[in-house]
Amino acid sequence: MTRILKAAGTYFGLVFGVGFILGPIRILFIVPRFGVRIAELMEAPIMLMVMVFAAKWVVQRFNLARAALPVGLVALGFMLVFEFAVVMRMRGITLAEYFHERDPVSGTVYYVLLVLFALMPLLFHSAHRWYKPGPRTSASLR
Repeated sequence: MTRILKAAGTYFGLVFGVGFILGPIRILFIVPRFGVRIAELMEAPIMLMVMVFAAKWVVQRFNLARAALPVGLVALGFMLVFEFAVVMRMRGITLAEYFHERDPVSGTVYYVLLVLFALMPLLFHSAHRWYKPGPRTSASLR
């Protein structure tokens, strides 16, 4: 259980940390130029890449096997608790306002990213388990 919490906390911290850095950049520089929807949609592929790399690193670092899905789900729990408890309080909005002010397009992308965030350790673990490249020889590199 401790390993799951550490791995989930690490995964959450890596992804949330990058999002925490990108958030002010998006709000201060991208939103005024392109609008909220485009700014959030521009950030989404970056966050997806961060999730992939963070999941890959966490799966390898913590040697996750059956714990890959629980790690993703616990990390999602951390993300939602932090989002609702801290971010909403910082912005001074209620839960209803939080969902109401979400753009229908970029909000949907955000919700899909949350699902992928929860599943990414499992997806990476499964892909890594099935794809094990063999030794590289000079003939295979041609």
